[in-house]
Amino acid sequence: MTHIDQVIDVRNPATGESVGTVPVTDPDDVAAAVRELRLYQPEWEAIGPNGRKEWLLKLQDWLIDNTEHLADVLQSETAKPRVDALIDPAFAVDLVGYYARRAAKFLGDDHPSPHSPLARVKALTVTYRPYQVVGVITPWNFPLAMPAIDVFPALAAGAAVILKPSEVTPLSAVELARGWAEIGAPPVFKVVTGAGATGAAVVDNADYVQFTGSTATGRKIAQACADRMVPYSLELGGKDPAIVLADADLDRAAHGIAFGGMFNAGQVCISVERVYVEAPVYDEFVEKLTAAVAALRQGADDRESRNDVGALANENQLRIVERHVNEAVAAGARVTTGGKPTGVGTFFEPTVLVDVDHSMSCVAEETFGPTLPVMKVADEDEAVRLANDSIYGLSASVWTGDRTRGERVARRLNAGAVNINDVFANLFNFAMPMGGWGKSGVGARWGGAAGIRKYCRAQAITAPKLPTMTKELFWFPYDMNKLVVAVAAMRLAGARGLRRVDLAKVWRLKGGK
Repeated sequence: MTHIDQVIDVRNPATGESVGTVPVTDPDDVAAAVRELRLYQPEWEAIGPNGRKEWLLKLQDWLIDNTEHLADVLQSETAKPRVDALIDPAFAVDLVGYYARRAAKFLGDDHPSPHSPLARVKALTVTYRPYQVVGVITPWNFPLAMPAIDVFPALAAGAAVILKPSEVTPLSAVELARGWAEIGAPPVFKVVTGAGATGAAVVDNADYVQFTGSTATGRKIAQACADRMVPYSLELGGKDPAIVLADADLDRAAHGIAFGGMFNAGQVCISVERVYVEAPVYDEFVEKLTAAVAALRQGADDRESRNDVGALANENQLRIVERHVNEAVAAGARVTTGGKPTGVGTFFEPTVLVDVDHSMSCVAEETFGPTLPVMKVADEDEAVRLANDSIYGLSASVWTGDRTRGERVARRLNAGAVNINDVFANLFNFAMPMGGWGKSGVGARWGGAAGIRKYCRAQAITAPKLPTMTKELFWFPYDMNKLVVAVAAMRLAGARGLRRVDLAKVWRLKGGK
């Protein structure tokens, strides 16, 4: 890169310590990087899914061999607990293996059945050809897993990929690019680092854009892609509800919701951020949830220590969480545990709020922090109504002792995924689509073959099955007699009842009476 003259200082949010620097990639250099990727992409596509599988599995080996180092880097820029930091590389290993081994099947030609007997004279084929360069822009909450989620299926599809990680946590993505280079893979994957201008340049140059982040930024990216007439997929904000019904196993619900709300300090797009509990079990559930959250260990980890909840990503995130809690308390909410910053770094105490309602920011806005607002509801209907009272629709959970009831409630919820008696389960099932409704996004990732075909253009090919004539029936010059024969055959094949064989109506097409 020739125009880089600035750097980003990456700091550990728990201590404020500088842990590394990355260059700010100039927009002109982003464009140059994309041009270079275009040069190598045709060969990457040409080696086919089995050729690409070999490189992706070599990367899987590298991820396994470097897991401890990757966790060190990830912890340095996020202050995650050690267990959380180890989840990222493990998740990446699982995902790359899934798509590497199945790409050949997922990208195989389709041969759809003709829609009518008349269409059987053609052989129908649908092929899947990758976009040349896929642009991936990822957030700061999972600095290795989030790139893996989209980079790996795009590479498996045969696309070249340019990745712009968050400027808050870019170091893990840089390590991923280092691994790709170390295994000697073709130069079809590049990482560019920087803030908004660098990301905008990715959007301005890529052939397909996959963005994960805020709804506000996602809207701008959608507008920019629409102007360029390039496709995009967006995973945006969430305010995921949990519904606890009176017949639920309250101990499991309390522990599950505590995990769903506090994992990664609540900085997960599908974190539990609202809890609705049926009145008969409300008090008992709040007591159990409060105990589960109060027991969590919080602090900065190294390779040896074992905490449950780490720091927030930055001061801005800390301010948002603090504002939501303070505004709720000022409006009449009550804190049953936690409720304030620890005074060290960007840690905020794991917090349970009760006596909240939908007028409060802690319920209406995405918090992305370690808070759990809990509301009492009269019954299942009220729980569903309040759960659906949101601009977001990423995922939800239902807690009940009756699976049939749980599935019934799930089908009433406006969310892209619903987990019954669990949280995050959909995130670890790559055969399922992961996408948001409403302001939570456009499109989806994964879903088996759909997760790799999204990075491809579908191409329809027809070929004759029978010997061809000099001219087809509909070719020039027009002949009304031939038209009548063709229309009669089409109606016979596709219409219903007497209209299939009403030749008088067909005859009138050529002016007959």
